[in-house]
Amino acid sequence: MIHNRTVYLAGQVAPAPASPFQNTEILASIDALLAEAKTDKSRLLSATIWLTDMATFAEMNGVWQSWVVPGETPARATVVSAHLASAEFKIEIAVVAAQP
Repeated sequence: MIHNRTVYLAGQVAPAPASPFQNTEILASIDALLAEAKTDKSRLLSATIWLTDMATFAEMNGVWQSWVVPGETPARATVVSAHLASAEFKIEIAVVAAQP
């Protein structure tokens, strides 16, 4: 969804056996969707990350930190949710970004 040059991506998920792999797949999907919207991760405004197990936070955060643009990190909330849309999903990420 794009409104007033702001891109809203609904929660992205990816089926994979473990959350770091889901995280990598989700971030690649976000990159592709942002490119379709003629923007990129350097223009992220906010992100919400849902984890089914907060014990995976450090793993997720490491992948996240290597993906975001240094100095351009968005406001972020990370929350635990016992259940996502399917039991196979361990992480979900939604972002908001600006278009140039």
